[in-house]
Amino acid sequence: MKNKRLPKYALLVTITVLLLSILAACNSAPQNEAGQKNTQQPIIIQGPMPIEAENFAKRLKNVKEEKSGTFVFYKGTLDNYPVIVAKTGKGMGNTAAATAVAVERYNPIAIINQGTSGGHDPNLNVFDIVLGKRVTNIGALKTENMNENQGIDPTKWIPMDLMASEGSAGEDPNAEKIRYYEGDKDLLAAANAVKDKYTKGKVVEGTIGSADVWNNEVDRIKWFHTKYGTSVEEMEGAAAAQMAQAYDVAFLGIRVLSNNKTNGGKYNPDTASANQEYVYEVVKKYITTLSSK
Repeated sequence: MKNKRLPKYALLVTITVLLLSILAACNSAPQNEAGQKNTQQPIIIQGPMPIEAENFAKRLKNVKEEKSGTFVFYKGTLDNYPVIVAKTGKGMGNTAAATAVAVERYNPIAIINQGTSGGHDPNLNVFDIVLGKRVTNIGALKTENMNENQGIDPTKWIPMDLMASEGSAGEDPNAEKIRYYEGDKDLLAAANAVKDKYTKGKVVEGTIGSADVWNNEVDRIKWFHTKYGTSVEEMEGAAAAQMAQAYDVAFLGIRVLSNNKTNGGKYNPDTASANQEYVYEVVKKYITTLSSK
C-alpha cells in the first residue's frame, strides 16, 4: 500500500512546488519595480525665499512637506521621478546647512540652486537668466595691511580661497586666489537644450557670485565684474556648490536678473516665477537623460 501511494504524494508535492514558484514569480515583479523606484535618487531644487521656491513646488505631484529646523522640503514627483524643492532661507549659512541636511537625508543625484539675482554685466537685462558655468564666493576676502588712520581701500582687497588648506587661509599665500565651483556638464547641457523655451529674456552661461553682502555701489559691482568675471550676484549659490562638491553631488546654479544697477534695470519680483518656469523645463529635460543612462 505505501509503495502504491508514493507516486501520488510525489505528484502532489511537484504540483505544490510549481504553484508556489508561479506565485513567487508573479509577486516578485511588482516588488522589484517598487524597489527600483525606491532607489531613484531625487533631484533637489533650492530656492531661498517663498517666491523663489513655492511656485515650483506647486507643480509637483504627490507633494509631502517635511521640515528640518527652519528648512522646508517639498517632496513630490515630476514625470514620475522624485523631485524635492528645498526652501533654504536666505544667506550662505542657511544654504550650506540646508544643503548638507538635504544630502544626508535624501541622497540626491543632483542639486539646482535657483532664484533671483542682481546684475553685474551691463549687457544683461532684467529677466535674462545666467546658467552658472561656475560659481564663486565673492565674500571671501583678505584686506590689505593698513595701520590706524591709513583708511580703507576695498579695491586692494585680495580674494581668499577658504578650501586651499586646512591651516589658516589668512596666512597661506596659496589661498590668495579665487575659488570657482564648476557647474555640472550634464545639468548645463540640459539647461542649454531647453533655453529656446524661455521667451522672457535670453539665457547665457556665466559666473555667479555669492556673498552675505548686498552690493549697491556700482563701482564695487564693476570691480567684481572685472576681477572675478561675475555676471550676477546673489547670497546662496557658492555655499550650496561648496557642499555639493564636498558630497560629490552634481550641481548647477541658475539665476534670473531681478535688477541690474549697471544699466538701470529696475527690480521686478515677477522674475522669480519666470525663473522657476524655466528651471521646471530644465528638470524635465534632465530626467530624460537619467532614464537613458
